[in-house]
Amino acid sequence: MVRGWVAGWAVVVVVVGFGGVSARAGVGPPPGVDGAGSGERPDGRVRSASSAGIGEVRFGSPEQLASGVTFRTFETSGAGGPVAGDLLDVDLRKAEVGLLRPPVVAARRTVSAMADARHAVAGVNGDFFNISETHPGVAPTGSSSGPEVDGGRPLKGAVPDGQRFGPALPPGTSTEDVIGVGDDRRGHVARLRLTGTVRSGGTSIALRGLNQYALPVGGVGAFGPEWGEVSRQRAVCGTDLVRSDPCSTNTAEATVRKGVVTGVSGAVGGGAIPSGTTVLVGREEGADALRRLKVGDRVQVSYRFAGPVGFRFAVGGFPILRDGRPLDGLGTAGPAPRTAAGVSHDGRHVYLVVVDGRSERSGGVTIPELASLLDEAGADDAVNLDGGGSSTFVARSPGETSVTVRNTPSDGTERAVANGIGAFATASRP
Repeated sequence: MVRGWVAGWAVVVVVVGFGGVSARAGVGPPPGVDGAGSGERPDGRVRSASSAGIGEVRFGSPEQLASGVTFRTFETSGAGGPVAGDLLDVDLRKAEVGLLRPPVVAARRTVSAMADARHAVAGVNGDFFNISETHPGVAPTGSSSGPEVDGGRPLKGAVPDGQRFGPALPPGTSTEDVIGVGDDRRGHVARLRLTGTVRSGGTSIALRGLNQYALPVGGVGAFGPEWGEVSRQRAVCGTDLVRSDPCSTNTAEATVRKGVVTGVSGAVGGGAIPSGTTVLVGREEGADALRRLKVGDRVQVSYRFAGPVGFRFAVGGFPILRDGRPLDGLGTAGPAPRTAAGVSHDGRHVYLVVVDGRSERSGGVTIPELASLLDEAGADDAVNLDGGGSSTFVARSPGETSVTVRNTPSDGTERAVANGIGAFATASRP
């Protein structure tokens, strides 16, 4: 059994008699920009000489998709020439914002499929994800880089900074940064840190991962049925500093069924995880600790997301706007198609933005230009989400039964992605 609730400022999950001790995930310096899932192309990585400013923003006529959900197109200009995009303004006093996701963490779906499955009236793509692999014999998991919270329940933790995909992180930001909606029904940009413990007898092991495609070096992570059928091997590949480093040769996996160890192996496996079962994966020192467990041992596993906000919904994204000002050190690669999300000063409004790119109609924007655009839209704090071919905006007008793609994806068609952010009419939320 898995239970989730909010305790103080932490979302807590207890899996079959579990407890809770803080464990800090390893943090490395930002990785270099890469083309996979980053919103950048190798041939587009030139530094812009322009400022972060954008031209005058001209908004189209508003379309009311539902009470509190307003859609507008916009046009402006940036370093790459003309810019066109889509803006959604969600008033959280009248409507809701939540996670769009596939049935399991290690999977991908199009934004339109996820939006229709959850009866959203509109949505955009979400976090960067494990879209490609350089480790021989290891398949991409499709899993996102940052945390996910759905309905107040933690689904996955953040990979180490050096293991993420996407543009280099601005100074002071982390894969643990999220945007979401708290129990106060207000939007927030904050940081969620996974803490947890594996206890057996007098032994305590720090839990440093949850349903994530990369574990910190020396760490132990928990995988549940929410992970899916994809191999867990990717979790022990790379290092905290370099995603492409070789896979660890010191690994272990322990299976816990209803609080009892049922198997310990030196090989990291795959396949669906049954209900009531947790698979613990360890590398280096974490593997050594798991090998000391024996079949029949009773084990308690606990974990929680600790942070300044109790979130009902959260998705990973790195901050680009804080208190109405673009962050220092934002990368100037691009311009490119971009997706972003922001919140108003009072947290009552969430803004979802998609900018088209790589066409004569719209050249895209740099990340500093994106931050300025979110400020113009009304956001006080904002995050950058996955861009490039992932950038997708879907919506359905009143009376329509399914969403349609409103922007022009740069790949020519919708890309399957790890997650997204959806807007919901209060009465239509499943």
